[in-house]
Amino acid sequence: MPITEGDEVTISYVGQLEDGTVFDTSDRDVALESGLLDAEPDRAYEPLTIDIGDDDVIPGLQEALIGMEEGAETTVQIGPEAAYGEYSEDRIADYDRESFEEMIGDHELEEGFRVETDEGLPGEVTGFDEETVTVDFNHELAGETLVFELEILDVA
Repeated sequence: MPITEGDEVTISYVGQLEDGTVFDTSDRDVALESGLLDAEPDRAYEPLTIDIGDDDVIPGLQEALIGMEEGAETTVQIGPEAAYGEYSEDRIADYDRESFEEMIGDHELEEGFRVETDEGLPGEVTGFDEETVTVDFNHELAGETLVFELEILDVA
């Protein structure tokens, strides 16, 4: 039966950028080959179960699954508007360095440092000088077209 809203779907997947760079996968061997395993050695690379209609994954991935059937394999391309949105300069903020360093406590200020607002919005320090710290709150995949290789393992 074709997948519809309300179904619980288990997939194996490889997520790539348009240039072929793997950014996520459920396959441990692909994670090893692509270097993801080095970055996240404790992560369990295993199939993903999605409740179709919940907001657990990007909208474009859910839309791609609807109508597919168990055992099907496909490759889908998902534009930024159905993934993590367009990259926006409005999501970059500058903070007073002294106040920012007080906020992060004993952590060393460096580019790439990950922070989170009180509302749970993640950001990354992209630069700083003696007076200012710049934080980018765009998702790391904002503005990217994503390519997913999918296999439907189970539909319930």
